[in-house]
Amino acid sequence: MPVNIQTTISPYTQEPICTRPLLSPSELDTVISEAVKAQKSWKKVPLDERLAIAEKWLVEFEGMTDLLAEDIAIQMGRPISSCKGEIGGHSIAQDISSRLPRIPLGVIGTIVPWNYPHLCIVNSVLPGLIAGNAVIIKPAPQTPLPAERVLSTWTAAGLPANVLQVVHLDQESTLNKFVADPRIDFVSFTGSVVGGRAVQEAAAKGKGFKGVGLELGGKDPAYVRQDADLKFTVENLVDGAMFNSGQSCCAVERIYVHSAIYDEFVKQFVELSKAYKLGDPLKPDTTLGPVISVASAARIRKQVKDAVAAGAQLVLDESAFPGAKEGTTLVGPQVLTNVDHTMEIMMEETFGPTIGIMKVESDDEALALMNDSPYGLTASIWTSPSDPSSLAVFNHFVEELECGTVYLNRADALDPAVPWSGWKDSGRGVSLSHLGYDQLTRSKAVMMRVKLD
Repeated sequence: MPVNIQTTISPYTQEPICTRPLLSPSELDTVISEAVKAQKSWKKVPLDERLAIAEKWLVEFEGMTDLLAEDIAIQMGRPISSCKGEIGGHSIAQDISSRLPRIPLGVIGTIVPWNYPHLCIVNSVLPGLIAGNAVIIKPAPQTPLPAERVLSTWTAAGLPANVLQVVHLDQESTLNKFVADPRIDFVSFTGSVVGGRAVQEAAAKGKGFKGVGLELGGKDPAYVRQDADLKFTVENLVDGAMFNSGQSCCAVERIYVHSAIYDEFVKQFVELSKAYKLGDPLKPDTTLGPVISVASAARIRKQVKDAVAAGAQLVLDESAFPGAKEGTTLVGPQVLTNVDHTMEIMMEETFGPTIGIMKVESDDEALALMNDSPYGLTASIWTSPSDPSSLAVFNHFVEELECGTVYLNRADALDPAVPWSGWKDSGRGVSLSHLGYDQLTRSKAVMMRVKLD
């Protein structure tokens, strides 16, 4: 019987990198059955022993930093100079000190994306295992190796067999066999809005009421007030828009700037964006790699062309970057002005190194535009932190913005102590913080009558 194969293509060379056999329905059935059995034993392991294994895993995992960074650069195209931070970021997860008076759900299925293949795994796998669940990882076809590295390092740390497993599945099996299987007690999905809806619908077809956590897309706005530190703000917003080639759910994708500083902001933003070196992600001096696919590059370029056709001005185009060419995955930073909310580039996720910058006259105008979006993941306000009146404005934005995270003078950042959640089409559920553990466990009440009359 022929074996279906998954092939990973380099976004930079467009050549095959590796292949993996896809599981058949019967093989997936075996995996889930083994996870169910393994979890029954794993939940009985004392919390301090689970934590000890997690600490050993961290040592094993970080010992592979160079190899893990190379995996990311080759498989998804992030410049290798920017890859090690994702690996080192896992060390923040070791500070777990409290016992949760809750019961593990059972088996967690986690479907992870290609753009942050380690970070997104850790966000669901680590709390899932420590809470006493078994976890099955279904990685993105573009980045199969990171999930396998995570599994090998957990195994080396002493995790019992089958408590953590990795499966490679096609889309039909992922939805109709994996997500819908009644033995999967919770599904954590990170990806597109379309993918999230498909996962939610598949989960609803099974027996019972399966929990689903969805971390989906974003069109995250930034508002630059007239008292913002201009140089600091430009540096951080350029990075927030361009890091990882703009391929982040919480990337800065639209910027609103007060008219008093608008022209100077645009000038500095363009000049700093020109400094990126676009090219081979394995070269240490590359600061901007390819986007994930030729199709993605074409979609980004079309969004820009449509905006220009509708009246937008392209103040930085790809001609500043020799490697950026039609039909390739190398997309140079592009900056547009004279944009508005009739344009897709200001309303729909771009997921590329492209930004629209819009002039506003007041805080109220900026707030209305920031909320005028089907997405609600993060938003950032850039203003003077030492001015009480500016902080009052920021606090007003905190109350009124329709999103899960509000930043002051920062963007595109995570804190493990703070919950991560999306509003509107940006998702449902929570990861990180103690709330991330809550959705992976069940509450149980015990009522005792100790005096019998």
